[in-house]
Amino acid sequence: MNKVVNVEEALASIKDGAVVAISGFNVAVLPEYLLLNLYNKYKKTGHPKDLFLIAEAFPGAPGRGIDYIARDMMNTGDFGFIRGLLFPFYGFSEVLQKMILENVVEAYSWGLGILSYWFREVGSGRPGVLTKVGLGTIFDPRKEGGALNELAKKRRSATVEIVYVGDEKYLLYRAPKPEVALVRGTTADEIGNLTMEDEAVYGTALNIVQAAKALPNKGIAIAQVLRLARFGSLRPQYVVIPGPLIDYVVVAPKEYHKQTASIDYDPVVSGRIIPPEWQAQEPTPLDVRKVIARRVLLELAEIVKECKRPIIINLGIGIPAEVSNIIAEERLSEYIYSTVESGPWGGTSLHGADFGAVRGPFAILSMPDQFSLYEGGIIDAASLGFLQVDEEGNVNPSMLPGRMPGPGGFPVIADGAPRLIFAGEFSAGSRDIIVKDGQLKIEKDGNITKFVKRVYKIIWNGREGLKRGQKVLYVTERAVFRLTQEGLELVEVAPGVDVEKHILNRMEFKPVVKRYEIMDERLFDEEPMKLLADLRGSL
Repeated sequence: MNKVVNVEEALASIKDGAVVAISGFNVAVLPEYLLLNLYNKYKKTGHPKDLFLIAEAFPGAPGRGIDYIARDMMNTGDFGFIRGLLFPFYGFSEVLQKMILENVVEAYSWGLGILSYWFREVGSGRPGVLTKVGLGTIFDPRKEGGALNELAKKRRSATVEIVYVGDEKYLLYRAPKPEVALVRGTTADEIGNLTMEDEAVYGTALNIVQAAKALPNKGIAIAQVLRLARFGSLRPQYVVIPGPLIDYVVVAPKEYHKQTASIDYDPVVSGRIIPPEWQAQEPTPLDVRKVIARRVLLELAEIVKECKRPIIINLGIGIPAEVSNIIAEERLSEYIYSTVESGPWGGTSLHGADFGAVRGPFAILSMPDQFSLYEGGIIDAASLGFLQVDEEGNVNPSMLPGRMPGPGGFPVIADGAPRLIFAGEFSAGSRDIIVKDGQLKIEKDGNITKFVKRVYKIIWNGREGLKRGQKVLYVTERAVFRLTQEGLELVEVAPGVDVEKHILNRMEFKPVVKRYEIMDERLFDEEPMKLLADLRGSL
């Protein structure tokens, strides 16, 4: 049976009000051609309308995918295409966030790992995801329960409930089962066998199809591919989604099948080629962000010494993602195996709208498998960004009034990692802070305080983290804090910094101050830190 059809035929069976699941970590593995044509079909005919969209990550990038659709909806004033959204991240679409704040569509947000698991659980016939991730945060039903606006709180299409297992509290995440799966692969044969050899990641594509196909109401699965092959010519080990699970295959033009937001195709990103180490990374200029990334790496090197073996880590978006560059500069890839939530192992992370893709990974897992490593504490440490930190150590990585990008992969990673290193600049706003002569020079400080009395939204709960036994540091360019039972303790200060003027007076609460050290002078030197010889000598 030849399942290869044109896009109009493939989309014809999607009905009004359908729950549509979409693959895609930003533009990586996004079936953009299917998504845009589905919207164009609505614009021409008025159908399908009132769709509830569920995505494994953000299905697009600024100006692409769902952001393109949101901008067009706002320009035309026609919002009938979408009635609801469940995404882990909305940060690449200011228009979509505006629509949510104005109650144009009901909207929910769960952690990226929770949604990845959710597709797998629904595909297994289970009611949802049972986990402790989210207790005491915005996902807890005693707070927002993952609802982002009043319309969502009223309709409650997606819910989070407290469930007891014995005497212990868990959260049960539930949402409507998908009726349609829109996924993407690289190559398909006539019966729909799907491979992903040129993709940057696997994402959750197989589990999205499983969720749509599961009982009680078996749905349809539509795959976008770049090219076709004869049945029997694809190596079975390369098939990610078996053909019998796919209903229709659509060949997309290359412009709607980019590897990432800014890369059409690079074999280094798909892992077909791993560049020689000497080509992997040129040194980055020394600035405040590099100081922070270096300090994170120093902590990771200490964990290697403590464990007396190579360690597995996760690096989040922002400054933590830049730590992979420093790992490459210092030639420590044999001692520190970095992972990214989208699935890659090793290599150097890409940034911005390309985040999730990696140059030169040595392995790529599906997202549910990757997040099992995080929530289960199988990794040794994680470094994640922060927007706000409060006196109890609670962390808000991204949300402010009028700004709700969503948590991304943060909640599961932060809850599961046995050692946490939150990394970010100490202040925000217009500032002039440079590294010069081995010291930090604060000519003009930022006017936005990030160490606040109470964070705007709790995405990671410090008290719960201490209960789990997590070891937690907060690393900035001028100070390092440790989370203790008494609160944040100041443990390191950058050379050239006035503790009262530049640290204590710039915080809305008083940290614990006992004895602190000066941050390692190598952080502020143009030359590499030369950590390789140190590690080799300690193992």
